[in-house]
Amino acid sequence: MYISSITLSNFRNYTSQKIDFSPHTNVIIGDNAQGKTNILEAVYLFSQGRSHRAKSDKELIKFGCDFSKLSLDFHDAKRDYNGVIQLVKNGQKSIKINHVQITKLSMLMNYLNVVMFSPEDLNLVKGSPSARRRFIDSSVSQLYPAYLTSLIDYHKSLSQKNSLLKALRTKGVKSDVMLSVWNEQLSREAEKIIRYRSEFVDLINKYASVIQSEISGEILDITYSPGIKLDNFDTNSIFEYLEKNQKREIDFASSQIGIQRDDIHITINKNEAKLYGSQGQQRTAALSMKIAQADYINHVKEEYPILLLDDIMSELDINRRLYLSQKIKGKQVLITSTDTDLLESTGSTKIFKIKNGSVIREGT
Repeated sequence: MYISSITLSNFRNYTSQKIDFSPHTNVIIGDNAQGKTNILEAVYLFSQGRSHRAKSDKELIKFGCDFSKLSLDFHDAKRDYNGVIQLVKNGQKSIKINHVQITKLSMLMNYLNVVMFSPEDLNLVKGSPSARRRFIDSSVSQLYPAYLTSLIDYHKSLSQKNSLLKALRTKGVKSDVMLSVWNEQLSREAEKIIRYRSEFVDLINKYASVIQSEISGEILDITYSPGIKLDNFDTNSIFEYLEKNQKREIDFASSQIGIQRDDIHITINKNEAKLYGSQGQQRTAALSMKIAQADYINHVKEEYPILLLDDIMSELDINRRLYLSQKIKGKQVLITSTDTDLLESTGSTKIFKIKNGSVIREGT
């Protein structure tokens, strides 16, 4: 899988720009705040349907403009694709793949597979559980649209249940038949989500433990820690567990149990990485997990995803930088950096010099 070109119109600080990529390594260099990351963000948008950093699509439209348009040409082993995204200031968004309108986010998934590496990812081990859940969701959703559908349906039901719980506590009511209705729907979707997440974490552990050993010789172990503490995760068992906790959840006026509290447990040399790992160990584990994310996509899709490395090389020491450089050889990668000296070991590259939202020079 690779991208051949992208065209940006009124996107972030780009007025009009087409970029033709190499199917191998592409280095996007320039000073800070010149628009390097905006290119990676635009590519990511075609994979996930949303930005990895903006809270609203409106933020993506160039200041003073009413709309933004992006076009991406990409290819896999079977066919060629053209994607078009149009963002309008009033909040409307149109996505088309090969002229077919995408009406649901789940329809977009599985077309373009990408893995984003950013400095924030180095906090994956010591960061919050929500960051690790996003790590799971961004991977699994790309490959299994049904997973994303279940996730969306689950959170819609969860929102309704939480609204009911708040109302019940206000009224002083200790139970309600509608709670059972929402618990039934949550249980049905939770069973599917837990199955996908468990399989994902098992594979990530398989790949990441090898990578960690290759980088540092350490023993990395990653296990799934579900927010529902059961031995059997079938729909009926989950439903019964939720039902037993009705009173407690009414007292708290919020759902206390569910996949929204899932986490990943990470140990290095059998010690909990978040609490006892050094910064170097934690960074190595996070890097191992991100590389494993790409290996997981390759395992399922039998095609390596496009790698987006956003100023990550400057955050790594020489050993980790060299290891990552070896791992990305032969894959398409887009790397942003302020310093080409950090990238000498990545092999042949196509270089783009960015200034004020324009490519001012291309070369190799």
